[in-house]
Amino acid sequence: MPTNYHFTEQVTLITGGGRGLGRAFAEALAQAGATVAIMARSADQLRDVTQTIEKAGGRAFAFAADVTDRQAIEQVVAEVEQRLGHIDLLINSAGSFRALGPIAEVDPDDWWREVEINVRGTFLPTRAALPGMIARGRGKIINIVSAAGLRALPTTSAYCLSKTAVIRFSESIALEYGDHGVRAFAMHPGTVRTPMTNYIVESAEIGQRAPGVQQWFQQLYREGGDTPIERSVALLMLLASGKADALSGCFIDVDDDLDVLIQQADALQGEDLYALRLNTPQGANA
Repeated sequence: MPTNYHFTEQVTLITGGGRGLGRAFAEALAQAGATVAIMARSADQLRDVTQTIEKAGGRAFAFAADVTDRQAIEQVVAEVEQRLGHIDLLINSAGSFRALGPIAEVDPDDWWREVEINVRGTFLPTRAALPGMIARGRGKIINIVSAAGLRALPTTSAYCLSKTAVIRFSESIALEYGDHGVRAFAMHPGTVRTPMTNYIVESAEIGQRAPGVQQWFQQLYREGGDTPIERSVALLMLLASGKADALSGCFIDVDDDLDVLIQQADALQGEDLYALRLNTPQGANA
């Protein structure tokens, strides 16, 4: 894990911090000196993460809550600010990728629950943390997204739609609160082996409802084409460090050359690159 960053006296709140990417982010930030507040629904997973961090000499605090529950989220943010101090960094890592299947066949409640987790579950923590960041004139929000938010893919409409929404939401945060010192990023960590993707690979139900998606993930695993989690963590740490603040509002992919993008930040922002835009024939909107 990266150790060349220092986040001493900084407080980070991470949703989905009980496993997968959220857990890896929490452990890396704690190792770099941050006080880490992790949130998830599973108290057992949270306990395991906090114990691991504390045994390594870090500071971690667990909050069991559902990211779609407004009252619970507002209480968690208030408690974090009261007990630990202002939130310097919010990482919206909680997500769902289970409601797969053709639109006419997928269960409507499962479909909507996935959208709720991915979109409402990003909006609520952001809304709760923003007032404190605005008052202090600084703060960072990193929303974990996916390249699936850039295009439509068969049998994954809930996931694609929700990740598209979060990419646009990240742009909105940057646009509305950039003058208040708040920076926001839509970060694509790559296709990482986590409990979420392992479910897609192994589930017999997914094999029936979305065989093409399952076969794609299985082939990726076999060929070793998945993204090592260390690379995802390294990108997260770079964004959290402030070195890429000039790219606030952008979609950042784990495969991007951040040094080049940072050097070209003014041009990229001026030309609306690394942002969601509609491709049309030249002159179509004239």
